[in-house]
Amino acid sequence: MPVITLPDGSQREYPQALTVADVAASIGAGLAKAALAGRLDGRLVDTGLRIEHDAQLAIITDKDPAGLEIIRHSTAHLLAYAVKELFPEAQVTIGPVIENGFYYDFAYKRPFTPEDLAAIEKRMLELAKKDFPVSREVLPRDQAVAFFKSLGEHYKAELIAAIPAGEDVSLYREGDFVDLCRGPHVPSTGKLKHFKLMKVAGAYWRGDPKNEQLQRIYGTAWAKKEELDAHLHMLEEAEKRDHRKLGQQLDLFHFQEEAPGSVFWHPHGWRLFLDLIGYMRARQEEAGYVEVNTPDVMDRSLWELSGHWFNYREHMFTTQTEDERVFALKPMNCPGGVALFKQGIKSYRDLPLRMAEFGKVHRYEPSGALHGLLRVRHFTQDDAHIFCTEEQMEDECKSVVALILDIYKDFGFDSVRIKLSTRPEKRIGSDATWDTLEGALSNALDHMGIAYDLYPGEGAFYGPKLEFVLRDAIGRDWQCGTLQVDMNLPERFDIHYVAADNTHKRPVMLHRALFGSLERFTGILIENHAGAMPLWLSPVQVVVMNISEAQADYAESVAKMLRAAGLRVESDLRGEKINYKIREHSMLKRPYIVVVGDKEKAAGLVALRARGNQDLGQMSPEALIERLLLERGSKGLAT
Repeated sequence: MPVITLPDGSQREYPQALTVADVAASIGAGLAKAALAGRLDGRLVDTGLRIEHDAQLAIITDKDPAGLEIIRHSTAHLLAYAVKELFPEAQVTIGPVIENGFYYDFAYKRPFTPEDLAAIEKRMLELAKKDFPVSREVLPRDQAVAFFKSLGEHYKAELIAAIPAGEDVSLYREGDFVDLCRGPHVPSTGKLKHFKLMKVAGAYWRGDPKNEQLQRIYGTAWAKKEELDAHLHMLEEAEKRDHRKLGQQLDLFHFQEEAPGSVFWHPHGWRLFLDLIGYMRARQEEAGYVEVNTPDVMDRSLWELSGHWFNYREHMFTTQTEDERVFALKPMNCPGGVALFKQGIKSYRDLPLRMAEFGKVHRYEPSGALHGLLRVRHFTQDDAHIFCTEEQMEDECKSVVALILDIYKDFGFDSVRIKLSTRPEKRIGSDATWDTLEGALSNALDHMGIAYDLYPGEGAFYGPKLEFVLRDAIGRDWQCGTLQVDMNLPERFDIHYVAADNTHKRPVMLHRALFGSLERFTGILIENHAGAMPLWLSPVQVVVMNISEAQADYAESVAKMLRAAGLRVESDLRGEKINYKIREHSMLKRPYIVVVGDKEKAAGLVALRARGNQDLGQMSPEALIERLLLERGSKGLAT
C-alpha cells in the first residue's frame, strides 16, 4: 500500500501499486490530462512508471521547466519518426534538447532540401494528431545492438555497443518507430502540438571531423502556440537586427578569411568602439581605478605558474623561438595584472588597488563557432584586477556589482539577471578557500538585496564568479560582465602586502569585466538598437546637407558650429537631389539630418529632421546645439 507524498506535504495512501498517471488521475481529471511526466524521489520518470513503494512525487506539466524540456526531447523523436516514414533509407543517430528547441542528426544519401523540411514538418503534425502512445521498453545491451542492426540502424548499434556489457538499455516506441533513449517522454504524441523545423546544417558523427558528415535538422518546440509565435517573431526580428548585416550596411566593420575571428574596423565602427572605451575609462577613473597595460606575448613559464597552461592550453596560441623558448599570446589579462602588483612593496595602505586594463586577448575558437563580433579569436576585454584585504573583499564585491548595474542602465539594459557559479570539479585551491570566496559573493548580493541564480560547478578553475546576463530589446539574453574572486593566483604567484602589524599577508584578487569583450558588447548594442544608436553613441550624430550649391558655404559654417560644440558631424554638399541625400543618410540610421536651403540661409536657420522621418521644423543653429547637447547628456562627454 504505497504512500505518496506530494509537493505540498500532503500524503495519499493507495491500496495497491499504481502508475504516475494513476496518481495524477486520483488528484483530478485536469491534472491527469496535463501530466507529461513525474518527478519520483527527485528523478524524472514517465507517467507510465509503476510505483510500488512509499515515495515523494510531483506531477510534471508544461508549466514546469522540466515539462518543456520533455516536450522538446519528445519532439526530436517525432522528427526522427517522420524522417523514417518519408525517407526509409535515412539512418538516425542522436537528437538532444538544446536552448529553445532540439535537433536530430541523420545519415542520408543526399542533402535535405527546404521542400523536404516542409514535408517532414507536415508528417510530424500528422503523426502527432494520431496520438500514438509512447511506451518504454528495456532490452539487454547485446539484444538491443542486434535489434538496431536488423533495422539497418548502424549508428544506433554503435552507440549501444559502447555501453558496458551486461547493462540493460531503454527504448521508446511510438507507432511503428522505436528509438534508443533514457527518457522520460510525453505519454503520447498528441501532447506535441506547437513546433516548427528551422534549418538543416552539417554535423560530424560524434562531433569528430574525421568521421562521416551527417545532416542536422534543427527545430523549436513550445508548450503553447502563443509561445511558439513569440519565439518565431523574435527570430524574425533578430534576422533584421543581425549585426553582421548591419555592420556592412552601416560601414562599421568587416571580416575576411586571412584573419579568421579578427575584426577589420572601419572608421565609423572604430569611432563607436573608442566611444565605449572612453566611456568606461571615465567611469573607472571616477570609481578609483588606475589604468595599466601588459604585454600581449609572455613566456610559457608564466602560464604554467598561473595554471592556464594546464587548464586552458587548448585555447591558447603559442610560438617557439630559435632558442626553444615557448611563448603564448595571452588568452587572459590576469597573470599580467599579478606581475604588476608584484613590482615594488605594497602596504595595506595601498589597498584596495584597482588596476584596469583594456587588454587584447587571443583565444582559439573552432572555425565553426566563430560568429561575427559575438564570437571571435582576437578581442579586447575591459578587465580590472582589484587587490584587497580579506576584510575589504565583500565591500569591493558590492562596489563592483553596483558599478556594473549602473553602467548597464546607461546603455538601456534595465533587466539584468545574475548567475553565481561555484567550484568546478577541475580547480585549484582548498575547499576552505573556496568556501571563503563563494561566501563573499553570495553575502555581497544578499546584503544588497539582489536576487541571483545558483550554478553549481560552473566557476573558473581558480575561483567562483558572478555573471551578468542582459536582456535586450527583443527578449534575448546575453552574458556580458563577470566578477571573480580569487585567493589562488596570489598564492601561486607568492604576492603579499605589508599589514599594519608589519607581517606579510596575501591579498585577495578580484577579476572584473564590465562589458566583457568590447567586440561582443558592440555587436550586442548594434542588435539591441537595430543599428540606430542613441545620440551619444552614434558615430555620426548629425549630417548637414544643402539643397543646392548656393547654400554650400552656409551649410559648412553650420557644420563647423556643431563640431565646435563637441558634436560629431558630417557634411554632405554633393550636387545630388536633396531627397536622394536624405534617403541615403536615413538608411545609414543617422540620428539627425540638418537641411539648409535659400530660406534657411536667408533667415540664419536650419531645418531639422530626426531619425524615423520626423520633421522637427526650423530653428537657429544655437537652439539646435542646445537641443542636441541636452539629449546627448553627460554620457557623451565621456567620449
